[in-house]
Amino acid sequence: MTIAVGAAVLALAMITPAMADPGHSEFGQATLTGFASLPAQTFVPNSEPSGSQLGTAPINGVTPPFAGQPVQGFSGVVRRGDGTFDVLSDNGFGSKANSADYLLRVHRVRPDFRQGKVEVLGGFGLSDPDGLVTWPLIRADRKLTGADFDVESIVRAFDGTYWIGDEFGPFLLHFSPTGKLLEAPVSLPGVKAPENPFLNGEQPNLGGSKGFEGMARSVDGRRLYPLLEGTVAGDPAGSLRMNEFDLRKHAYTGKRWIYKLDDPGNSIGDMTAIDRNRFLVIERDNLQGDAAKTKRVYLIDTRDKDLRKTLVADLLNLANPRGLGGFGKTFRFPFQTIEDIAILDDRTLAILDDNNFPSSSGRTPGKPDDNEFITVRLSHPLQADPRVYK
Repeated sequence: MTIAVGAAVLALAMITPAMADPGHSEFGQATLTGFASLPAQTFVPNSEPSGSQLGTAPINGVTPPFAGQPVQGFSGVVRRGDGTFDVLSDNGFGSKANSADYLLRVHRVRPDFRQGKVEVLGGFGLSDPDGLVTWPLIRADRKLTGADFDVESIVRAFDGTYWIGDEFGPFLLHFSPTGKLLEAPVSLPGVKAPENPFLNGEQPNLGGSKGFEGMARSVDGRRLYPLLEGTVAGDPAGSLRMNEFDLRKHAYTGKRWIYKLDDPGNSIGDMTAIDRNRFLVIERDNLQGDAAKTKRVYLIDTRDKDLRKTLVADLLNLANPRGLGGFGKTFRFPFQTIEDIAILDDRTLAILDDNNFPSSSGRTPGKPDDNEFITVRLSHPLQADPRVYK
């Protein structure tokens, strides 16, 4: 495995005696400590109809179109520190072609692990009232839809604004605390997906909707680390670029690492920072239910030139001694897409699925997946930087 020019210099610069790697080379079986779910057919109150481009045939027993906007597709999560979380809706119903009537939104949710339920407290839509997007949008009122952007990752900056990673550009999108776009979408130099509005006849070098699936904020709040879901043309199969973006300069630094998938057919789901050098990454296969084989949380370390991966939790093999959720002693999180991770304390992770409503049925064949919110206790502490919790 290789690392881009300049990254080795950064890795050396990051090492200080106080930050020597405290991690373990091996983690044992992780344990399910909390289970809550939001029913698949949950809709935003008093919202617009959606799903008109899905046809009228039943999908997993649910017949589109829908009378409202489904609360679904959690593709990114922000821990708020008061027991609530911001969760980012996906682009809608799976593609640019069928999601023009899905309004992009950040939901505020609170899991109740005693009751096993997730409460939706509200949220806000994403919009571009100031015309910072220079190409045509779907709606004249400039509310953003799943045919405008495929939003997949989210972090909150120390100033309370949000940075969201898109897959169509791929772009970085900067929003106010109420969902207003604050600056023009930021392109990734040298990389364009087929949906990119600036192709101008050139060939894309990234697969469709294979942009910023994961993104972490540095613990000091000064940088973003967006991670592509797909391999850029010319790179080795199954290698994904992780770039560095300077929030003070609002520009890419040119530093880059390579995350190597276990299998080229896999994808990443989300990522978050542990400290200055270490990150957690969700890696998954594209299967669901009993067929699912790879749903893992890895720890990666940028001080290793090969971006060493350590398995932290196998989400298909979680101990469940209390039988949470009505499941057996071994708990499986068997969803096609698992796209949300947050650190709750030094040994506990929050992990959520993207239920792809109404298309995925990983929990029960023929039934649309719920949005499940689980907490997982690791066998060893992460020894995370305290700034992770800001």
